[in-house]
Amino acid sequence: MVDNKHEKYQNDELLIGRNPIAEALSSGRSIIKIMIAKGSASGPAVEIAAKAKKAGIPVQEVERRKLDFMTGSAAHQGVAALCAMKDYASVEDILKLAEERGEQPFIIILDEIEDPHNLGAIIRSAECAGAHGVIIKKRRSAGLTYTAYKASAGALEYLPVARVTNIADTIDELKARNIWVYGADMDGEDYLKTDFSGGVALIIGNEGKGISRLVREKCDVIVSLPLKGHINSLNASVAAGILMYKVAEKR
Repeated sequence: MVDNKHEKYQNDELLIGRNPIAEALSSGRSIIKIMIAKGSASGPAVEIAAKAKKAGIPVQEVERRKLDFMTGSAAHQGVAALCAMKDYASVEDILKLAEERGEQPFIIILDEIEDPHNLGAIIRSAECAGAHGVIIKKRRSAGLTYTAYKASAGALEYLPVARVTNIADTIDELKARNIWVYGADMDGEDYLKTDFSGGVALIIGNEGKGISRLVREKCDVIVSLPLKGHINSLNASVAAGILMYKVAEKR
């Protein structure tokens, strides 16, 4: 039986202690977020928080007992860092991959997907469907943790994942490159009747809230999956998989 309390620590997904985290920040290691225990207002903790914020890494203040739980009561010194299992790519890396393949860009954008299992499953489907990369948001989103890595079934070794601060700004940049943006949401046009030819950026929204209002307004087209049963929504990774293969059919 796996002791869930120690799982993150054992999988080397979690860095603990001031010196290891300071070194990770200095080396440029991909860090998803840094957690600092409430009341840890000492010099080293403040310095770590300042460096993290300057690097655009989210800093979260948490109860000390949460850090105790996550680390198995190891000597965390009031600070822990959740690290990515793989370095993040850039949006330019994704576009370059499409260019190298001689293909129109096919990009998946995830608007605050929070479940790492869903993130991994979407990355897996994206790689299988021939997408060139996945874009996620820095804040309020799952990152490339051990859980996401495992759920991707190895797809993360082949598919670049970029992390951006602002999804709406990234959409504007993609549209400037003649990439059409399709949002998956309710009350859109039937995906079976949608023309997905050309450059495509497909947006999948949060598991509960869907696509945010601002992101929805940026979309060129809203597409929906017809639901024939009593349930009014599909799991985010399932919906993403169906739509990705519909896009692939047009390529």
